[in-house]
Amino acid sequence: MSKINAAFSWPVRVYWEDTDAGGVVYYANYLKFLERARSEWLRTLGIHQAELAAQDDVLFVVRRVEADYRKPARFDDALAVQCRITEMGRASLTMAQQVWRGDEVLLAAQVKLACVSASGMRAAKIPPHLFIKLNSA
Repeated sequence: MSKINAAFSWPVRVYWEDTDAGGVVYYANYLKFLERARSEWLRTLGIHQAELAAQDDVLFVVRRVEADYRKPARFDDALAVQCRITEMGRASLTMAQQVWRGDEVLLAAQVKLACVSASGMRAAKIPPHLFIKLNSA
């Protein structure tokens, strides 16, 4: 497996719909923030998920998430969601992701993504052209 250190950051604003009755971000919504950052990171690399499915018959699916909730985010907070690949194999990759408010880390997560065939949802190798692009990100 290769190690990759490039980081990407995506801004997120906390809306009422993201919070519970106390105005604190509901714990499961952090997963949505992480997903948005990963999707936008791929987009900045010129990787469009619909095209991956249609042309290469592959998708990335979350296989495992380990999240450390450190501090709460609240309604109207401006957050930055970071992601970077920490390990990459032929059919999976692991990303370190963090949610920041200013200089505070609110959440730190490790997300393992598996590459699967879009048509059969079975494990698949990352296509060579995509592996090269991700490995150089």
